[in-house]
Amino acid sequence: MIKKQKIQLKKNNFSKGILVLENKKVFKGIGLGYQGTATGEVCFNTSITGYQEIISDPSYAGQIINFTFPHIGNVGTNNEDLESDKIWTKGVIFNSEITNPSNYRSLNHLDAWLKKNRIVGLTGLDTRSLTNYIRDKGAPKGTISNNKNGNFNIKKLMNMSVKWNGLNGLDLAREVTTKKNYTWKGLKTWRKGSGYKKSKKKEFRIVAIDYGIKKNILRYFSDYNCEVKVVKCKEKSSEILNLKPQGVFLSNGPGDPAATAKYSVPVIKNLINKNIPIFGICLGHQILGLALDAKTRKMKLGHRGANHPVKNLITNKVEITSQNHGFEITKDSLPENVIITHLSLFDKSIEGIKLKNKPVFSVQYHPEANPGPQDSKYLFKDFMIEVKKYAKKKRH
Repeated sequence: MIKKQKIQLKKNNFSKGILVLENKKVFKGIGLGYQGTATGEVCFNTSITGYQEIISDPSYAGQIINFTFPHIGNVGTNNEDLESDKIWTKGVIFNSEITNPSNYRSLNHLDAWLKKNRIVGLTGLDTRSLTNYIRDKGAPKGTISNNKNGNFNIKKLMNMSVKWNGLNGLDLAREVTTKKNYTWKGLKTWRKGSGYKKSKKKEFRIVAIDYGIKKNILRYFSDYNCEVKVVKCKEKSSEILNLKPQGVFLSNGPGDPAATAKYSVPVIKNLINKNIPIFGICLGHQILGLALDAKTRKMKLGHRGANHPVKNLITNKVEITSQNHGFEITKDSLPENVIITHLSLFDKSIEGIKLKNKPVFSVQYHPEANPGPQDSKYLFKDFMIEVKKYAKKKRH
């Protein structure tokens, strides 16, 4: 039996903390988590639940997350709500001190979990002010640091922020991708009372290209009785075809899609020519757009949160979605054989595309949620309809 770890945190247990932005703007607070220094892009997330899933999402590689919801950490952490085995997030910023965990699933205090995963944290600062700054100026480069004595060389920290190249032109998929191809263990999505149950059926074969894939995506495919082969982001199309996929999934992930596209686009073009059903999410959506000869660009703010309204232009219904991205496909670059299926009701940016006359589509947001609403999980069903059609055609 695993014993829950309880930590009574007092103010004198914390170190001093600081965030220094590239323009010399400084935010001071209380350090928590790993004592160290990290540089990345400072963004904000508006979700009120699911902080462990958010922090463990590989799409946050190279970023420091400012949580707008003030009470982060009060349900502790566990061994189940992880979207990746390794944490790639650079740092986290909270408004309020972490209270002791109050949840029946908690096994560890968030502060201890941050230390274990070497994530630099900062609390006790005005997160609303920081969020307003990002909203007005765009996501800045910043350096987060904490230590026991609270002595900081602000000029040095600012120079670290300035010298970092940022996410533009940065291929992070090759850093977060699996180092070795593997078969997903077949666990289904979590259910209260039973947790993660293993799928006993493997009726369809999906190949998932890992640009920074979330585990909950893999679990959804297990719900549909799929055997999922996860391959490296740089895997050749010939090797993917050798696995005889009945569908190909392009995963989420971090970094600039244009940088990742240098090796991924030729692979995806080849797969499209084979008429295999293809479904992309987040970075996979952006890379698919590039493979279809569209263009991408970095957004001023990006979309990060679990309350983003998206209009489905096919059904005219509005979905509340979970999102995490800082790049987008540009509308004026879309070729005539690509239709827009979903639009953001925040800024009218493209949230979904579909290739005419082929079973190829993608969305910018996360239909698998974790955290967030499940309005869009029908997309997995839509993809599986195409997978079944393709499988049936191949059998005849």
